[in-house]
Amino acid sequence: MLSKKSIRSDVKIYVDSQLVNKDYIINLSEKWSENEEIIFRKLLKQGGNFTIQGKKFYIVPEEKFFRNDGKEDEIIHLPKN
Repeated sequence: MLSKKSIRSDVKIYVDSQLVNKDYIINLSEKWSENEEIIFRKLLKQGGNFTIQGKKFYIVPEEKFFRNDGKEDEIIHLPKN
């Protein structure tokens, strides 16, 4: 099972095109197999689309970009339908 610490706050997680919070993911993870949890943890780091137990996940890790003046820019990704 996942813990709150395993999900960084800067990661956006969508389940069936709905943005969800950590508690929702933790409740879902109680029913996952070890392999499903491993896949989820890997994709938390790199992002992407995948399905676990019939639920479609879309994970967007925070991406930081720097402008020419050295200040940080942030790009926001929306889930793909």
